[in-house]
Amino acid sequence: MADTYLDLVNTPLPARIAKALGLPRPSVLRRYSPAEALAPQPVLVAGAGAGADALADVLLGWDVEVRRHVLPGEKLSAAVVVLDRSASPEELAAPMLELGQAVRLLVPGGRVVGLFRSSAETTDPAEAAARQGIDGAIRSVARELRNGATANGIILRGDATTTDPTTLGTLRFLLSGRSAYVDGQFIEVTATPAENLADLAASSGATGEGMPDKPLAGKTAVVTGAARGIGAKIAEVLARDGARVVAVDVPAAGEQLARVANTVHGTALQLDITAPDAADRILEHVRQRYGALDIVVHNAGITRDKLLANMDASRWDSVIAVNIASQLRMNEQILASPVFSATGRIISLASTSGIAGNRGQSNYAASKAGVIGMVRAQAAAFDGGGRTINAVAPGFIETDMTAKIPPLTRQVARRLSSLQQGGLPVDVAETIAFLASDEAAGINGQVVRVCGQNLVGA
Repeated sequence: MADTYLDLVNTPLPARIAKALGLPRPSVLRRYSPAEALAPQPVLVAGAGAGADALADVLLGWDVEVRRHVLPGEKLSAAVVVLDRSASPEELAAPMLELGQAVRLLVPGGRVVGLFRSSAETTDPAEAAARQGIDGAIRSVARELRNGATANGIILRGDATTTDPTTLGTLRFLLSGRSAYVDGQFIEVTATPAENLADLAASSGATGEGMPDKPLAGKTAVVTGAARGIGAKIAEVLARDGARVVAVDVPAAGEQLARVANTVHGTALQLDITAPDAADRILEHVRQRYGALDIVVHNAGITRDKLLANMDASRWDSVIAVNIASQLRMNEQILASPVFSATGRIISLASTSGIAGNRGQSNYAASKAGVIGMVRAQAAAFDGGGRTINAVAPGFIETDMTAKIPPLTRQVARRLSSLQQGGLPVDVAETIAFLASDEAAGINGQVVRVCGQNLVGA
């Protein structure tokens, strides 16, 4: 559903009225397009040390104009603050205060990205305090930004460096329009596994900004629940990035599913994912047509909302069966199959309801929290190998489902986010496409919220 208020306040007279009345003034977000420059204006790389120096050199290689200090009055596309050597909270003052100057100079749709090490990997209290302090500061900056700007963080774990392929891929995602509705999030990265280095080299047909033209070229992806809404957009974005897509949905959605499959030049497979043989049918379909399966996107999901006091077994059981039990069963069969790639990716749709809960959605929240638990447990089994599993948790996304929310409640839900608006299905799809790419090889067991830093909505 279109956000007519957003459209209205981005015209001159209503914008002036909204400003005079102190009303929210959401900006049109900067979203990805092939012609988009990663950073049309200079990028500040703040922070001292070898990690910051090396990262600045890489950005120069992407044809990005780099500044190591703020120049008065000069507009910036982004500010990257590198704090990988912080050993005490007192050391945060200089780089954070410089970041404060930089955010004043950000262009609309600008980006702030912090890079630092995990507080969980040190036993030194002062060092842990500094690292966790960065987390709090960047989250707060995200809430202070306006004009469609976002602030996120990259947490380096283990041997990961500021110039590891996964770190750079994550930075590029966060700087780009692909992350338009990702705000106040922290993505943990480890060093890129050796199993994935060959895939990275194979997809290195990069543009001047280091971005592969078709990052998913040669890969086969299965998307469940692909007939409409977020699932259809995921299929579209994966195909745009070069993947061969198998669109899966129930027979009742066969006509819509065929349209999606035709649009992305993929194939359609009608089946019920709760059926015991669902995974076997998917694997056989992929084996016959493409040989190998590289990407699985568990998108299919349903809601059967009711207060728990009024919940019946049918509503509870159906949501659990579709949203989590089917994924557990399918993953077991897919992981046991030689058709699934040794560097395969599994991405599951969670929800902010599974993190914060939501009135009337105890069954849905249980299923989506279950997805998060499943991802974290499976990720531990993948550690050190070439496969990854991650989850994406959408917040308020403009879909047919959120269009059914009463108008006033819908307006409130939109304006509560740091970006003062709901996200679009493409915002979820872009994040999934990134996690499916070779550049995300060192990201495993993460839950990335696509919610504009808001936990309202399913």
